[in-house]
Amino acid sequence: MIGKTVTVTVDRPLGSFHPEHHDMYYPVNYGYVEGVMAPDGEEQDAYILGISEPVEHFTGQVIAVIHRFDDVEDKWVVVPEGASFTKEEIAEQVRFQEQYFDSEIRM
Repeated sequence: MIGKTVTVTVDRPLGSFHPEHHDMYYPVNYGYVEGVMAPDGEEQDAYILGISEPVEHFTGQVIAVIHRFDDVEDKWVVVPEGASFTKEEIAEQVRFQEQYFDSEIRM
């Protein structure tokens, strides 16, 4: 999956709060890749990094997969074409949600 170009539909834009966990603030855009089914039976979730404003849709490149050892679904990390982030930079930006899971970043 790494290196693939995908379009993410954003259902939790940067600056929003989780619809059920009202204390979870989204410092990045977060959504799903329409038509790609994940093991949880829902469409594949993705973090969008490198975009500083809320968006509804975003087309970019998958640069990493966050593998959760204690969940059925991995999360993709999507960035603008040509952008790069280290594992540490990715971890810092997704910590708001990944802190609740045992996960690793695969690049």
